[in-house]
Amino acid sequence: MLYYSGHTRRIGNVDDGSTVTDFLPAERQRGVTIQSAAITFHWPPLPEQTDDRAKTQKGGRPLLSPSTENHHVINLIDTPGHADFTFEVVRSLRILDGAVCILDGVAGVEAQTEKVWHQAAKYNIPKIIYINKLDRDGAAFGKTVHEIASRLFVWPAVCQIPWFEGGQGRFCGLGDVVNLQAYRWPEGGDGKLVETIAIDQLGETDSSLAEEMKKARVALVELLSTYDDEVVEKFLDLEERHLDIPAAHIVKSLRRSVLDQDSRIVPVYGGASFRNIGVQPLLDAIVQLTPNPKEAPIPEISVGRAEGSLSQLLSGKLLSKEAQTAPLDSKKSKKLSSVQPKAVISNLEACALAFKVVHDARRGTLVYVRVYSGTIQRGASLYNTNLQVTEPAPRLLRMYASDSINIQSLSAGQIGVIPGLKYARTGDTLISYIGASPRTGPPSPINSLQLRPIEVPPAVFFSSVESNSLAEAKAVTKTLELLIREDPSLQLSVDEDSGQTLLSGMGEFHLEIAADRLIKDLKAKATMGKIEIAYREALLLPSQPRTVLVNREIAGKKAKASCTATVRPLAANEGGQNVFDDYETTIVEHGNSITTAISTPEDPSEPSKPWNGQLPSQLSSETLHLYLRNGALAALGRGIHYPFPFHNVHVTITIDPRTEIFNTDTTPAALSSASREATRSALSNAAQTGTAIMEHVMNVTVNTDEASLGAVVKDLNSERGANVLSLEDVDVSTSGVRENLPIIDLRKVYAPRDPFEGGTAFMDQQEDDAMSNRNSRGQRTVKARVPLREMMGYLKHLRSITGGRGSFVMSPDRFERVVGRREKVLQKELRGY
Repeated sequence: MLYYSGHTRRIGNVDDGSTVTDFLPAERQRGVTIQSAAITFHWPPLPEQTDDRAKTQKGGRPLLSPSTENHHVINLIDTPGHADFTFEVVRSLRILDGAVCILDGVAGVEAQTEKVWHQAAKYNIPKIIYINKLDRDGAAFGKTVHEIASRLFVWPAVCQIPWFEGGQGRFCGLGDVVNLQAYRWPEGGDGKLVETIAIDQLGETDSSLAEEMKKARVALVELLSTYDDEVVEKFLDLEERHLDIPAAHIVKSLRRSVLDQDSRIVPVYGGASFRNIGVQPLLDAIVQLTPNPKEAPIPEISVGRAEGSLSQLLSGKLLSKEAQTAPLDSKKSKKLSSVQPKAVISNLEACALAFKVVHDARRGTLVYVRVYSGTIQRGASLYNTNLQVTEPAPRLLRMYASDSINIQSLSAGQIGVIPGLKYARTGDTLISYIGASPRTGPPSPINSLQLRPIEVPPAVFFSSVESNSLAEAKAVTKTLELLIREDPSLQLSVDEDSGQTLLSGMGEFHLEIAADRLIKDLKAKATMGKIEIAYREALLLPSQPRTVLVNREIAGKKAKASCTATVRPLAANEGGQNVFDDYETTIVEHGNSITTAISTPEDPSEPSKPWNGQLPSQLSSETLHLYLRNGALAALGRGIHYPFPFHNVHVTITIDPRTEIFNTDTTPAALSSASREATRSALSNAAQTGTAIMEHVMNVTVNTDEASLGAVVKDLNSERGANVLSLEDVDVSTSGVRENLPIIDLRKVYAPRDPFEGGTAFMDQQEDDAMSNRNSRGQRTVKARVPLREMMGYLKHLRSITGGRGSFVMSPDRFERVVGRREKVLQKELRGY
């Protein structure tokens, strides 16, 4: 794309590590995308970027956009495809207007494809599909089209069909179903010269392709007519002649279908990027079909207690809603009622989302932002509504992968970089407001404006990080904080007993890359331990009530408090729910349930005076419950027999204000300490009879071919302790697909026949598969629940037993107890004997 737009003078190669967007040393060394990269270019190319060397010869011509000569600005973000870097994809999807889903013509729709597809659907992102690698042996455009329907639950609108020499020879070009012309690329060229052949002339050289293009045009018109009345009207005006409908009408209908995702129509294009075939028509489709910033899905925001869309805020409706939700007697409500919403909004110069933070050795911290409204000017003061701080933007940059240029402003819809921001993190909302106070920021409620945040998935693997010397410890800690700011899906924690710093991530490869970046790129003088699994400890039996009195100085102040704790294992399927009351609260957090109660029991042998309901002035019932709960949470943070947090435990903390609260000596710190020590005492009491180890069990979906199915199932059952749930031909629920989407009837889906496809018997079988909505490629899906420990190194093993054709995705399910032989082996490993 960058080569044909004139941005670069050479074509990069992923295998050679010479692509523009894969600029990290680790990316070039491994040949994979690790972090998302942003780049801006024009299509069609600007006049000064057009290559004069592209001259017409043998009917060839430089292929530019056939529909418009207007030059469009495209902000391209190249995202990773590996499952361990899902967060990179998610935070990029959050700010996109449209997406191109690139499929492998040989592998088809893979498990990770489904996962990312449904993540994009979550943000209502319009999408088009590009089937790549059609030049490879085994490429099957038609079968991939059927997989798009059966596995992504959309109607594929085939806009191009592949052109093979003689029907089964070399992949040489594409048949354009919309414009009814064929494009032929000369072998070995750079792709700038292409021979264009009208369908009438094509009948003389390749009649079979011409006939297939006519079938494809009929199918495309019929599909669009199902959802677009304008196509129906034009079709009837032309006396039901599918081929006579102008290309411009087809393009407009496709665009309406892409923008209206309820139609579930997705345009499908093809090509072989390695052979420089099909890239320019794809760029045309991006310009023609994907939305501009004003047409893109409206971002969701919140202002104070009110939630809505950015358009509602800019119209003033959301501020009126916020004024109504504020308490009637509050100063905020009175202030809002005296201010006109439009007057407040008129001072809002810009609103942007920080979606990525990168540390650059030469330019320092770079914060990538997407501007949603207004314009950010160079030198503007930006208020971070999440952190409530104001930072200047002395420079603005437009990025070209690792290169950049200075610009004066960033307007709505643009993606740019602000260097030098000290505090901004991924997901923070930045606003520019006229007349904002440098110290307190914009007035309320604009200072609470927040765009929909970016969700960070939980980490499942961890590794220890140790500095090479004590002198380097501080520098290593700062470098780790920098790494976490870049990638929030990495998490940092410290083991209380050993004092080790633990770095957690999404997978083995994720932590491997993090270690590589920490030591090689950021030059941290540290070593990384082996990758391990985060387990949990659980109780087997309940404890006796344990009462603890704390009477000592805490932070130089006298502290005295007492409370009673009991613990028990949560029963099966006892999820619990949050309950708030002045006398008793229950909170479910981190897989545990904590109840704190103010209790005044009566002892018949020693009647006590009744409680008058009063607490010391420094305590409220809310504060009492909060610090008792915090103490219990701290106690649950580490096990008794193993260095892992407790899980599946119900803690009950009771306090009698008549005998266990001691006026001003009972401080919040005293309550927290008493609760923590009482809970630890109860846990130790319950653990005398032994505890159990709990492990993370994952929902795993494996895609493999029919020939390897037996080996995959045997490996999961016998070697990995898996519980195989189902064997399916089509996975209808992988990675959060919306269950309300009806299954596509493959008999109604048009797809051209693939080369080397079988004869009549094969077609009959394919029709049978369509009736049962099977995957015509012979792929099978295995759904299983597998312990996380057994999934370490699974990708390499899966590829070895499936000949490289297998793939899988996994997501956390829940913690379950380790039993049998695996429990004994794990206990020996953890205890060292």
